[in-house]
Parts: sequence; structure tokens; C-alpha cells
Amino acid sequence: MTDIFGDLEAEQAQLEAMLDSLSEAQWLSPSDAPGWSVADVVLHLAQTEEAIPRSAGAADEAGWRDGDDSVDGTMESWVRQERSTPVEVFERWKSARRAAVATLRAADPDRKMRWAAAPLRPATLATTRIAEHWAHALDIATPLGIDYPDTDRLRHIAWLGHHTLPYAFALEGIEPQPVHAELTSPGGATWSFGDPSAPTQVRGTAAEFCRIGGRRLAPTDSNVVATGPLAVETLRVLRNYAF
Repeated sequence: MTDIFGDLEAEQAQLEAMLDSLSEAQWLSPSDAPGWSVADVVLHLAQTEEAIPRSAGAADEAGWRDGDDSVDGTMESWVRQERSTPVEVFERWKSARRAAVATLRAADPDRKMRWAAAPLRPATLATTRIAEHWAHALDIATPLGIDYPDTDRLRHIAWLGHHTLPYAFALEGIEPQPVHAELTSPGGATWSFGDPSAPTQVRGTAAEFCRIGGRRLAPTDSNVVATGPLAVETLRVLRNYAF
């Protein structure tokens, strides 16, 4: 695995290059995130990046909530309250992303930082930020017809989806069982996650596996194949995010 913080910077730089090419009309157009424009998506990324420096000194168990609201509801409320012009949103995100990476690099690698559902170590938090930026980049690029090339940084996202399967099973009331995933990388290499002798096996491309986990692709619309006792359940609960 390469430097996770460097890969986060690279993923953000790829997104920044795409955003820098957009017209104001494109910034204000609908994204694939329901109810959000492209500018709203970037505002959401800026707001969550700004939370990282604030989280550096907080290791409590609480997640993000506004009263009894869900995490998703809280994120929606934040965006609704702080909508601004595309120029202002873009500058805010660029500043926030650089401060966030600097915070993660400087943080104690063993000390967990407060995050959405539970505290995370800096490297794990950086992994979730790669997944978040990649998924939202697709939300922007897809409706605009812009190519957003997959890279081998998907390895981090695939690891996250596989690593959190026990958590995802538990949320659905399913008794966790070992799952092995054998995925083809964008570069053509084979990535293996988990015990190869696990009873449930998943095979396909990392690109589709990660899109399923990011809820950007339905398992039935993919070529990912799962076999074994939890085949259907694995692809149904797979998730690249923390709540």
C-alpha cells in the first residue's frame, strides 16, 4: 500500500482539476446526489474536510448529530444553511482539503479522531476521505458526461468495503461470516482481500465492487459475481462509508 495521505492528496487533485474546468452553469447544474447541485456536493466536501482539524483533539465516542437528526440529515442541514456561489465554494474546499491533509499527516497515528459514526485513526479516516471524494466526483462527472478515470487508488476503497463487511452485516442483523474478494484493478493486477478459503467468494473488477459499495451501482447491474452462503447479502450490505 502506498502512502495513504499522498493518495488522498492525489484523489483530491484529480477532482480539483475537473472542477477547475467547469463553467458556472455546470457548477449550478444537478449532480447525481439527490437534491444537490454540483456546488452543493463540493460544499459538503468542504464542510466535512473542515471537520478534520476540529476532530484532531476530540476522541469521544459521539458521532455527528444535530439533536435527534441522522448523520445524513445533519449533512443535509449543513449544506442547506451554507450554500454560496460556486467561486466561494470552490475556494473553501481547496483551502479545507489542504488543511485536512496537513492535520492527518501531523496527527498521532494511534490516536483516534472523532468522526461521523465513531472515532477513527488518521490513516483510516484518510481512507474514508478517498472513498468520499471519489464517490462524489462520480456524482459530478456522470451527469455532466465527463470522464473521471479510475486509478489504482481504488485499492484503498476496496479494502475499506471489505474490511467493514462485519460491521455492515451486523447493522442488518446478519451473523458475520468470512468473505474473500478477488478483484481486478484498473491497471490489470489482481487484488485479494480476506481468506481465500472463506465460504463466500466475490469476484469482479475493483471499479464495480467499489461502485456497489458506494451505492453508485446496483449489484444486479454489475458483472461482479458472488457465491456462497452470504453471496446475495454481501453485495447488498457492501458499503465504503462509515455509517
